[in-house]
Amino acid sequence: MQDLGSTLPMSSECERADAARNRRLLLQAAATLIERHGAAGVTMDALAREAGVGKGTVFRRFGNRTGLMRALLNHSETELQQAFISGPPPLGPGAPPLDRLLAYGRARLQMHADHLDLLLEADESGVERFRHPVWAASSAHVTMLLRQLGFEDTTVLAVAIQAPFEAASVAHMTAGLGLDLLDVIAQWETMVRALVAGAIS
Repeated sequence: MQDLGSTLPMSSECERADAARNRRLLLQAAATLIERHGAAGVTMDALAREAGVGKGTVFRRFGNRTGLMRALLNHSETELQQAFISGPPPLGPGAPPLDRLLAYGRARLQMHADHLDLLLEADESGVERFRHPVWAASSAHVTMLLRQLGFEDTTVLAVAIQAPFEAASVAHMTAGLGLDLLDVIAQWETMVRALVAGAIS
């Protein structure tokens, strides 16, 4: 007698669970490839081999290499946004605004350094970058914290504080000027502290 379980269609819950598991597996494999070879080493073939799946699975999941790059960035961006919206302090709510702003800068600079190759490949030129949802979310968060710190006119200041976060800025400061990421973070923190001290005094 035939096993009915082998002929019944998979439930949508099972399909969603399998899809989510495959997505996590592929993103983890892609992150491993980036650590070893940089973004240039992440091809659809290499990802399929690293994850131990067929190339068709990779294409079905991401469409093409550009889709894969975006998925990697979106995954990290989602984690960061969740952390500053609802995660533990000092990055999340519950800490003083200056502590939260400094924690956010550290996290943002670290994330951009970790994914610098991807960000440089995906970097949008001109004013388009300032229309991107990631920039909007980052600006809203920085602006909120600046207002909590007592700043009233925050438009230019919010842009200035975020300028070092740009992929091109991180690449220039690290590869171009030879600064260690910890030096970049320390100098950024010094700048923010000085700005806040000037506003309070």
